[in-house]
Amino acid sequence: MELVTDLLKVILPAGLVLWAMYLTVSSFIKKDLVQKELDIKAETTKTLLPIRLQAYERMALFLERISPNNLLIRLNGRAVNVTDFQQLMLTEIREEFSHNLSQQVYMSDEAWTTIKNAMNETVALINLSAKDLAPEAPSLELSKRIFEVVMNKGVNSSDEALRMVKQEMRIFFFM
Repeated sequence: MELVTDLLKVILPAGLVLWAMYLTVSSFIKKDLVQKELDIKAETTKTLLPIRLQAYERMALFLERISPNNLLIRLNGRAVNVTDFQQLMLTEIREEFSHNLSQQVYMSDEAWTTIKNAMNETVALINLSAKDLAPEAPSLELSKRIFEVVMNKGVNSSDEALRMVKQEMRIFFFM
């Protein structure tokens, strides 16, 4: 009996010391893991932030470039007739879009959908405007028709999408 009592006198304090050491070490390890996670997040943010900002900048540039006004001015004089001018504008839009396709991974789904819709509406505007004209008519006729449709519509989808992209940039990066 005395042996059991002596054994308990040694084992119980040793067990308590071991339990306290376990709690202390596990606390330090958890604290270290949390700190490492914070460091990784900070490093990721530091690396990813400029890339995300660049993606929004590139998509803002894309929307400006496919805006009917800018598109018509930039491509004016490169085609002789309506059909050639229509194909030139559609090719330009598709190439611009393909060039910037990878930017979607850095943007919200809502922003990306708005950008795609703006592009599709611009393509539809060009096709709708060209449909009413003779294929061999001068390219200037298509430019005039596109301006008329934009004026009658009153809203430019590229401008609306650009507003949304800017607003999202302000929310994510500057607030």
